Amino acid sequence: MKSKWATKLAIWLGTIIFLTALAIIIWQTVSGGSQSTESLKWLQLLQTIGTFLLPPVLCAWIWDEHHTPFRWLGLRSSANWQTIVLATLAMVCAIPAINLLADLNSRVELPKSLEFIEQILKAQEEAAAELTERFLAADNLLTLLLNIGLLALLPALAEELSFRGTLQQIISPVSGPSQGTVSVRTHVAIWVTAFIFSAVHLQFYGFVPRMLMGAMFGYVFVWTGSLWVPMVMHFTNNGIAVLAYYLIGPEGQEKSWADTIGAGSTWWLGVISLIGVCCLLYWIRVRGLQGYARRIRKQ
Repeated sequence: MKSKWATKLAIWLGTIIFLTALAIIIWQTVSGGSQSTESLKWLQLLQTIGTFLLPPVLCAWIWDEHHTPFRWLGLRSSANWQTIVLATLAMVCAIPAINLLADLNSRVELPKSLEFIEQILKAQEEAAAELTERFLAADNLLTLLLNIGLLALLPALAEELSFRGTLQQIISPVSGPSQGTVSVRTHVAIWVTAFIFSAVHLQFYGFVPRMLMGAMFGYVFVWTGSLWVPMVMHFTNNGIAVLAYYLIGPEGQEKSWADTIGAGSTWWLGVISLIGVCCLLYWIRVRGLQGYARRIRKQ
């Protein structure tokens, strides 16, 4: 069992390395390494496909005995509309809580002996924020729709396939809606995946909220047995950010109200938001238990 787990992980990582390198080579060949916004968006597209989208599909096709990758990845199980609505509401409700956690995370200071590392991390954050603003800039509806596709929809599909659909399932497979209890191995799978999910974004000052969000996606996947639900949640989170930037814009401010609600003097909104999210997650879990009961009756 251990060797099977390690073999799958090695195949998945090898596929990622190969396809990511191929994506970068294609971009470099076609664009000549141009740093224009349009060129970098093409790089983003190719890397998302090569790093997160294709590897899980190809690997799942190999690993599934019937060569049906959708089944292995948890895409054959559909969620009812009530669960989808609850999941969407949970992400909308979570905005102040995410802002609160991000604000607390940003206040973390490393020891004086590690000051040079802190400077590097802050420089990375600033560079990432600048690139994100370049990507989000949209002066017409068509550009907005393209941004939603590139920065919200595609990452939601690809990253959930890669992390919850593949990595989490390599450690602890999800065969259907939870029967009410989650094994220790599944808890480990969820949190290890969430940690790596946050780490690969290379944004230290947003690490904690992103990790907790990843864990939330992992538990929802286990409770419902359908990868479509965390995909919807991931898309909702990304889509709100893209749409908010389009509607509000930078406004010459360091942060818009959409990024600060729930933080600072409005911390209490973050706390209320966190309580609301927990309540909605409870009902998603209940819906998952009902789905498991229906499955047993059919058998």
